[in-house]
Amino acid sequence: MAKAILGHVGGPDPRMVAEMRRLQRRVRDLEAELVRLQAENDALSVDQDDVLTLRAKDREPALT
Repeated sequence: MAKAILGHVGGPDPRMVAEMRRLQRRVRDLEAELVRLQAENDALSVDQDDVLTLRAKDREPALT
């Protein structure tokens, strides 16, 4: 009865298995890209903090 409800007769559908594998690969690719972008963002954030610190140190006092 359960096989009839799920539509599986004779084992898993090869198209379904292929689609699951494709989706799993896509998820892994997206996770890897997320890690790469987070690392790049962190590096840019550190660089930006260094630039702001240097600008504050190099400022000349305002004339009064």
